[in-house]
Amino acid sequence: MKLYYSEGACSLSPHIALEEAGLTYEAIAAPTKTKTLPDGSDYRKINPLGYVPYLVLDDGTGLREGPAIVQYIADQAPGKKLAPANGTLARYQLQSWLNFIGTEIHKSFSPLFDPAMPAEAKQLAKDKLAGRLKFVDGELAGKPYLMGDDFTVADGYLFTVTNWAKPMQIDLSAYPNLVAYRERVATRPAVQAVMKAEGLL
Repeated sequence: MKLYYSEGACSLSPHIALEEAGLTYEAIAAPTKTKTLPDGSDYRKINPLGYVPYLVLDDGTGLREGPAIVQYIADQAPGKKLAPANGTLARYQLQSWLNFIGTEIHKSFSPLFDPAMPAEAKQLAKDKLAGRLKFVDGELAGKPYLMGDDFTVADGYLFTVTNWAKPMQIDLSAYPNLVAYRERVATRPAVQAVMKAEGLL
């Protein structure tokens, strides 16, 4: 498998999932700004949308969108418990978390990265984000991970998007459960390995 990623972007989530799953893969840098691959070619010839993550399977099939990619990865290594079994209520709860992180947290950060976005719009995004992070903080009370005792692909995704709080100057100290959770996730060997590989440590 080949994972096309950009350092510190949302593609960090499937990068973590691949490492946690112990699967054989190649990580290829596809910078979101230049769209130029290490060999000098245009990334858009592989993924016309030009964004990351993008997973190419061994047979050449491409898979896009992080929440779909991480579930595919999890299902390739069921013994790692990165996702509950398909068809179970727990699997739908995992999908609920992936959707919530994608639409309510990830997308709330998006305006903050846009230099053309007016300050008022950025403040509205930060206000919305504060409410969502408060909810997550409450959900993490008394639990090591979002789904309970097991680290899942939803945790890799939440860790990834909350990494953006620091560069966007969002103080997470109001969310003690989230802060403790982030510290817990950050110490995982797979997370450490991927953070180093992407130049984030």
